Amino acid sequence: MQFVNLYQKFLSMLKYGEGLAPLALRLYLAPVLMQAGYNKLSHFSDTAAWFGNPDWGLGLPFPEVMVALAAGTEFFGGALLVVGLATRLISIPLAFTMFVAAFSVHIENGWLAIADPSSWLANENVLASAQKLQQAKEILQENGNYEWLTSSGNFVILNNGIEFAITYLFMLLALVFMGGGRYTSLDYYIAKRNGIA
Repeated sequence: MQFVNLYQKFLSMLKYGEGLAPLALRLYLAPVLMQAGYNKLSHFSDTAAWFGNPDWGLGLPFPEVMVALAAGTEFFGGALLVVGLATRLISIPLAFTMFVAAFSVHIENGWLAIADPSSWLANENVLASAQKLQQAKEILQENGNYEWLTSSGNFVILNNGIEFAITYLFMLLALVFMGGGRYTSLDYYIAKRNGIA
């Protein structure tokens, strides 16, 4: 019985910090999404060409409109996440954007975002990356200042799998259900002012 009482006290203390998890999700996602939106806007015509081309791109209809919608959602949605305004509402189109990215761009590359041939999730492409990476390292060691080139970290091969897009999708789905967070979002204070919180 004493354990149950201690556990209940622990749970009641947690409610004061329950806004921290949504805050952490929002602050993690915001720069990722804003950067993705900014990149699309900065290279609008190239991105639209890739969105629209059926041979080497996504083959989407109305590519300019699609780029504008995706970029605007990511950039301005990310900004709303920073302050926690309309968190539940903006997380829905952001989650949809991540779903589309995962299953139209990344799915063919498997799960892994970074090629790791030792992973149990490695596909043929990832397994082949080990030899390519080794050859690239040898070329750089022979022809470049390898220590300087690797001073910021090891070289890797990007696999571009669904790992990041699915992770962001699940984080956004969590925000749809949790909201912006108690004490940590404008949503909370707007709801409190209106007698909802």
